Amino acid sequence: MSFDPLSLSVMSHAVSMIAEEMGTVLERGALSPNIRERRDASSALFDAQGRMIAQAAHIPVHLGAMPESVRAVIERHPEPGDVFLLNDPFRGGSHLPDLTMVEAIGLEGTLVGFSAVRAHHADVGGISPGSMPRGATELVQEGIIVPPVRIARGDEFNADLLALVLANVRTPDERMGDLQAQRAACAAGRDGWVALLQREGVERMRAAGAALLDYTERRARARIAQLGAVSGSARDALEGDGVTEDDVVVAVAVRAIGDTLQLDFTGTSPMVRGNVNCPAAVTRAASVFVLRTLLEDDVPTNDGIARALDLRIPAGCAIDARWPAAVAAGNVEMSQRITDTLFAALDDAGVAVPAQGQGTMNNITFGGDGWTFYETLGGGQGASARGPGPDAVHVGMSNTRNTPIESLEQAYPLRIDEYAVRRGSGGSGRHRGGDGVVRRYRVLARCTVTLVTERRRHRPKGAHGGGPGSAGQNLLNGEPIPAKCRIELNPGDVVSVMTPGGGGWGEGAAY
Repeated sequence: MSFDPLSLSVMSHAVSMIAEEMGTVLERGALSPNIRERRDASSALFDAQGRMIAQAAHIPVHLGAMPESVRAVIERHPEPGDVFLLNDPFRGGSHLPDLTMVEAIGLEGTLVGFSAVRAHHADVGGISPGSMPRGATELVQEGIIVPPVRIARGDEFNADLLALVLANVRTPDERMGDLQAQRAACAAGRDGWVALLQREGVERMRAAGAALLDYTERRARARIAQLGAVSGSARDALEGDGVTEDDVVVAVAVRAIGDTLQLDFTGTSPMVRGNVNCPAAVTRAASVFVLRTLLEDDVPTNDGIARALDLRIPAGCAIDARWPAAVAAGNVEMSQRITDTLFAALDDAGVAVPAQGQGTMNNITFGGDGWTFYETLGGGQGASARGPGPDAVHVGMSNTRNTPIESLEQAYPLRIDEYAVRRGSGGSGRHRGGDGVVRRYRVLARCTVTLVTERRRHRPKGAHGGGPGSAGQNLLNGEPIPAKCRIELNPGDVVSVMTPGGGGWGEGAAY
């Protein structure tokens, strides 16, 4: 069955809108500001073979890794109506706070696809409130580990299993509300997918899904072929693993071979003791994201992009973590460094890409008696040949919003003393890098703060003669504190986070 360009475009938008509706249902139903306001969640639709057909425009690090979640569910032989929950990074997850819910969609008793929602929960247990511990050395320290398990059948939650999960978290009521919102979002995806199948026919939609994947693959391969036989390499590093301050190296060699982009990560550091390791699914997500940025906006985002990549990842290195490695910071920080290194290698190969952005998600977690709060902060984007970098935006593998001050202050014993653009933090050059932000939190009750941040030693690099962005800085009551730390706080203490600026592009003064 063939499709003309107009019909294929209609099909692409139809399935994409279902994924977008899933995201809207999740955001409107969630209890936690992290999901409801900051939108730290993602949704996607998969066919019966587990191939991602469409995604909403959500979080790159979630979406590129979610196919692993669906494959893990398929291995459990789901039946139509089964709903699975998982977060195990070595069985389809990314890091433990990201709870993924997958529903097996049926039509007349036949499995026809999957709807999937991944959401970052503000606490899943472990040794530190917020489940983003500094210094964890094994996965079991980071929270409850959930392999792919049937959490519901239809609209009925498995009460015993749900009770087990909620007994292992610090904020069970909030977690229950967010899980119910995920369940509603999966159901919205199911209903939309079934309605589309009933309207268009199962066989036509099966053919359309395959055609969309093939079309995206063709567009990705055509773009790679346009690059010519280019090659480049780069090395970058994370600033310690949370246990030591030693750099953790990410290395990559990029080669365009015909219409395939080969990414060879030989030279990357072995797994480290701390929790900046990441599973291979996160490395895949970063690689897919970088290739996606080279494509035109009208190219559908689906599993067809990954087909044009040849990933070569040394077994057991820091970006191919194995059990029982700790990985909480790998999903958020190592993913950023992989992205930075890939862009640097493409620049070395002569491909037009921006200078480095802030290169961190600036993870901040507060937790006290009966409450936890988590957010990430934007910073400066790198400038490019086309113009200056944007200020105060999420860069790379993060695509969330900020938490509105009003929402934060209403929900938690925190006050924001200052939230502003960090003027002058972007790198100099013909086009200036974007500026970071300043955010100052005043605590009103005894609690802990955990920071997992980067680019505090190594500044984001400029490109083609542009200057580096300013390094970030963390302060407690005006005094510097480490990039990765956990600190006990008293009422009145003020934690300040100043995020990095982006690198500048080109020699000369900005204009």
